[in-house]
Amino acid sequence: MMMPRRASFMPVLASALAVAGCASAPAPKRPIMAGSQGSAIIRVPEVMQAAGLESVIGAQAASLTRRLGEPRLDLFEGDVRKLQFAGRACVMDVYLYPLQPGAEPVATHVEARLREGGAPVDRGQCLNEIARR
Repeated sequence: MMMPRRASFMPVLASALAVAGCASAPAPKRPIMAGSQGSAIIRVPEVMQAAGLESVIGAQAASLTRRLGEPRLDLFEGDVRKLQFAGRACVMDVYLYPLQPGAEPVATHVEARLREGGAPVDRGQCLNEIARR
C-alpha cells in the first residue's frame, strides 16, 4: 500500500482554501422593519426628542412648508427626504423618513447652524427665527 505524497494534497488544499475564501460573513444587523408581503423594506430611524421642536418632529413635508415657507432645498436620497430652511442668521435641515412601509415620511431629526461659518446653533431658536420671517 502506497501512501500519497504530500505534494498531491497541495492542489486539493489550495482549492479548498480558495473556495472557503469566497464565503461571506453574515451581514451586520441594521434597524429595519420588514414591510407586508410585496412591500419595500425600510430603515426605521431614531426619532429625535428635543425640547422646542415638538411642532417639527413628526410633521409631514406639507405641514412644514405651510408653517416655515418654501424650503431652500428639497432633496431625496433613498427613503430619506431633506428639507432645508433658512432664516436671517441660521440654516435648519429637517430630515424626514417613513416610519413604516408605504407611510408618508415625517420629520425625525433636525440640525441647525449659523449661515456664516456653519457653527451649530440652538435648533429651537433657529426654528423660531425661521417661523417669524
